[in-house]
Amino acid sequence: MKIGVPIETKDRETRVAVSPTIAKLLAGKGYEVVIENGAGAESSFSDDEYRNAGVTVAGKEAAYSCDVVLKINPPTSAEVAMMKKDAVLISLMFAQSNPTLLGDCSRAGVSAFSMDAIPRTSLAQKMDVLSSQANLAGYKAVILGASVMGRIFPMLMTSAGTIKPSMVVIFGAGVAGLQAIATAKRLGANVWVSDIRPETKEQVMSLGGKFIEVEGDASVKMEGGYVKGVSEEFLKKQQEAVSGKVAMADLVITTALIPGKKAPMLISEEMVKKMKPGAVIVDMAVEQGGNCALSEVGKIVKKHGVTIVGETNLPGTLPLNASELYAKNISEFLLHLCNDQKQFKWDMKDEITAGSLILKNGEVVHPALATKTPVA
Repeated sequence: MKIGVPIETKDRETRVAVSPTIAKLLAGKGYEVVIENGAGAESSFSDDEYRNAGVTVAGKEAAYSCDVVLKINPPTSAEVAMMKKDAVLISLMFAQSNPTLLGDCSRAGVSAFSMDAIPRTSLAQKMDVLSSQANLAGYKAVILGASVMGRIFPMLMTSAGTIKPSMVVIFGAGVAGLQAIATAKRLGANVWVSDIRPETKEQVMSLGGKFIEVEGDASVKMEGGYVKGVSEEFLKKQQEAVSGKVAMADLVITTALIPGKKAPMLISEEMVKKMKPGAVIVDMAVEQGGNCALSEVGKIVKKHGVTIVGETNLPGTLPLNASELYAKNISEFLLHLCNDQKQFKWDMKDEITAGSLILKNGEVVHPALATKTPVA
């Protein structure tokens, strides 16, 4: 089996799907690996490191003409067209909101597994790319917020007086949120956390955060570790519960996402107007519509005296670590899907295969996408 790893062409992307260490591991297991020249440059991996790992460094066409193509971001139409029929794509696809990609893969006759559709179970932990990247994103959100703020995080006692600790409010106690809590606490901040799942309270408190209580209701629906649905009434109650804390906050970090849907609006313009001058918001959901009404994709803007950070690729600001973790995730996934003869098992009784296989030989097979029509 020949594996191709092309350069990621998405704007602001610095990561690569396979690191030299993982390339060497795959080559040692008998896979032939082809890396596009310069693919690891933004992650501080040189072509010579890949060559020393025993893999081939070649051009874009060579990488896309392999039996398997490993990527991070969904490929463009032009990139899918470069793949050969019956090839296998493994990448993040976000298929529920990407009918154009489904159409491209269908016409090309390729099979595709989506890394974001891997079930979040204990068996799949080593393949959970969403968690590995969210962990880094939660850390960097705090660091980025701290760099924009006009004050320090910890309490500081000096001969000139005592500086009070900064107040940080975090929306969401998932992987990104929990890492943000831990990072902010390590820096000495006073951390308050809001999450619609009451069971996260214990995790928040274990990291030293204070949990903002919101009475739950039957509209909160969970599936596969994600919030799949919540009523407007509940979101309004949540806003009311946290609005006072947001008004006093020096830094607010929002992490709320709903797979396949627009991110929930958590911070209205009115809430921003009530915040302290010099406060900062880091909207981690900006690419999916944003949790803040005033955030702008890929920009740092100042509105009503509040700085709002709309970085779309926080893991990509830590490319070396992010690439290493992603490479480990995707290699574990690939090895799980293949047998000892380096062939795909296509075992639909396996929950990981069944959950992540989107198309097989150009046909949409994922049950959640059965009613979706690929864009022609």
